Amino acid sequence: MNVAIVTVGDELLAGRTTNTNATWLSEQLTERGVSVERVTTVPDRVGDIARVVNEYRAEYDAVLVTGGLGPTHDDVTMEGVAAALGRSLEEHADALAWLEANGYSRAELTNGTADVPAGARPLHNEIGVAPGAVLEGVYVFPGVPSEMKAMFESVADEFSGTPTYRTVIVAEEPESALLDRIDAVRERFEVTVGSYPGESVRLALEGTDEETVSAAAAWLRDRVELAE
Repeated sequence: MNVAIVTVGDELLAGRTTNTNATWLSEQLTERGVSVERVTTVPDRVGDIARVVNEYRAEYDAVLVTGGLGPTHDDVTMEGVAAALGRSLEEHADALAWLEANGYSRAELTNGTADVPAGARPLHNEIGVAPGAVLEGVYVFPGVPSEMKAMFESVADEFSGTPTYRTVIVAEEPESALLDRIDAVRERFEVTVGSYPGESVRLALEGTDEETVSAAAAWLRDRVELAE
């Protein structure tokens, strides 16, 4: 399973808010064996949201969109997703009933609070108010981290893939000097190798077979100068 993550918000693009949602979602999905192939941030503009969601839903098994939910003027994510899917926005009776059952009277709710794209399955917001939605492989979550996390957990079982195993070796050698052994371990074992230089060089070995990753790591440890 491969997915794309789209985070929505002018505050993210301006650097005034740290994009913790993308990091958290990527971690959760990777742990489930799902390949995260795109993380994109777009402004609070219907056209930008619609364009990116429409492009990604054609390329990936699922698109996760977070941020910009609610009834205020700059909460336009639902509108953008609806446009990408060629749907209208409609008040969802089940979403409204759930809100009323959880203490929100219709009179208290701002117009548009329970609007989702026509035909979508609403995702109830256990912590906040604005519901999320699922339609045609597009999952829409709130931007508030606690709300997003709780809502993702309610559908987490819908995301699964092939588990990967990862081992990190820290080498006390220049990255350029390690190239021959990186090539060799890749040729001998079915693993990928990521090289991340800093004060030392972190070599991350990944693969779908745990024993193969362990064997590759043991082979490489014997052939590099390890950092203390």
